[in-house]
Amino acid sequence: MKTKLLVVLFALALGLDSVSQCRADDNSLGCIADVTLVRPGCFLATVIGSVFFVVALPVAAMSGSVKQTADTLVVAPAAATFTRPVGDFTSIQ
Repeated sequence: MKTKLLVVLFALALGLDSVSQCRADDNSLGCIADVTLVRPGCFLATVIGSVFFVVALPVAAMSGSVKQTADTLVVAPAAATFTRPVGDFTSIQ
């Protein structure tokens, strides 16, 4: 129970830290949706993708596709969570 609460608080803290980057001329509903829904979803995708990456690592290593697998399952969701500007949905695939 404490772990779930800690993860939620961590995700909210990361998302709320970026709220100030939204400008008045931007779509404020898009910024709110990004911080409250999309970023926590991308964070969950990063965590779940990391688990699947570890499971898929032996097969990816045998096929020589470790970098592609890591990029798809971990790097892309992490970039969407932590480096994308608030309210900018163009980089999410």
